[in-house]
Amino acid sequence: MSLTDPNFPLGGVSPSVQDPVPASALAAPHRESPTASASAPVLWADTRRGHAFAAWLQSLQARFALEPDSVRLASADASFRRYLRLDSRHTDFAPTLIVMDAPPDKEDSAPFVHVAGLLQQAGIHCPQVLDWDSAQGFMLLTDLGDHTMMQRIDPAAPPPLDVYLQAVDTLIAWQKASQPGVLPPYDHARLRREIDLFPQWYIAQHRHIKLDAAQSKVLDQAFETIIANNLSWPAVYVHRDFMPRNLMDSGRAQPLGVLDFQDAVYGPISYDIASLMRDAFISWEEDFCLDVTIRYWQKARAAGLPVGDDFGEFYRAVEWMGLQRHLKIAGIFARLTLRDGKPKYLADTPRFIGYIRATCGRYRELKPLLRLVERIEGIAPPQAFSFGRV
Repeated sequence: MSLTDPNFPLGGVSPSVQDPVPASALAAPHRESPTASASAPVLWADTRRGHAFAAWLQSLQARFALEPDSVRLASADASFRRYLRLDSRHTDFAPTLIVMDAPPDKEDSAPFVHVAGLLQQAGIHCPQVLDWDSAQGFMLLTDLGDHTMMQRIDPAAPPPLDVYLQAVDTLIAWQKASQPGVLPPYDHARLRREIDLFPQWYIAQHRHIKLDAAQSKVLDQAFETIIANNLSWPAVYVHRDFMPRNLMDSGRAQPLGVLDFQDAVYGPISYDIASLMRDAFISWEEDFCLDVTIRYWQKARAAGLPVGDDFGEFYRAVEWMGLQRHLKIAGIFARLTLRDGKPKYLADTPRFIGYIRATCGRYRELKPLLRLVERIEGIAPPQAFSFGRV
């Protein structure tokens, strides 16, 4: 489960999972020794499922040169899905592999398998599905390495242009593979359901504000304008969380790896570059965002992708798509705090409000939304406001 899903994260976590860890932890920050992992066995709330897992693993042991005694927790999803790591002596996959444990009555792993296949067809580095027991919900995957792109970024240092351009190349390869009818449509209903999380959870539940009829009308009109603008752009494959926390940077002269792709859809071409450059967890000055976005636009045009012939129009599309995403994420992070007891996410709220105000302040059609957001936040309107590092 990821930020892309309006239901993220689902209420209730498997009793065998303690503190949920992002799916990007498929690549462990520190390699564990077999001795250490053997002293911390994986727990199974359902002993029958534990026995089924052991039998499934045993059936794969010879084929993949697995070391079953080395199984340890790699990461736990916010849903009922978790990931395990184990050692392998297989010459093609050593030293470690990943197991996805996703009970089929609670998690549908078919989208993961489907999108993994699409990514591989596009030549993108992603977890390879080595074996999938769909009936029991066990999956054996390749391990993408040790570090996410985010872990290699120092927020206090200049942004690493070379790594971002690697991400741009990966994104273009993904979009070039696009075909209609393969992934679910990122349509009006889905976009509206996501953006409505802002009034439902951020305004009403977090800020404890009840909008009057006039304010509700402002919000509704703004949302419909934003969605119409976003849907006016051509559709391609959309990852929906294409950001440094979901990109693997192994540091071993390999291309960036891609994780957390199971919620991919077919939607506006502006979405993933907006996700990359207007990250939920880190911000850069606009000159850097412009630089990378221009380079993306130039490469995308050269690749024949439908980004238009006017960069100014495309950048506007990226800003409006980013606005939709940040309104959604503000709602999700409020829900994480209020419903799921994870207050750390709201620490990033000033970043989202900064993004929202910056974009709304730049476009006449969005000024009523800007005034409403500033009223909700108790912010006195400045004389001028420009996008910057927040």
